[in-house]
Amino acid sequence: MINPLSLIGSIGSAGGAIGPAGTAANAAGAAGGIAETFESALANAAGKASGSLDHAQAVSIKALQGDADTREVVDAVMNAQETLSAAIAIRDKIVAAYLDVSRMSI
Repeated sequence: MINPLSLIGSIGSAGGAIGPAGTAANAAGAAGGIAETFESALANAAGKASGSLDHAQAVSIKALQGDADTREVVDAVMNAQETLSAAIAIRDKIVAAYLDVSRMSI
């Protein structure tokens, strides 16, 4: 079973911490690393998820044309299904966090 958060990879993998304003701290920049923001990490994960779904569709079309093996189709579709499930789980967590923040009193 794939961990739903494995799509995101390592947020801030270059060693930067996410600051209060949502930007990466300069600690990684001073060391020469590139700090990744949460927004770019989610965009990267969404791009990979979309790529996985596109790959499954392409392999399925190849199979209909007789150019792909059944095993390849099953692998691609199962990978796309796991990716989509992970993306939905991440979306649900983000929506739940947003709702929690919106319920906070000022």
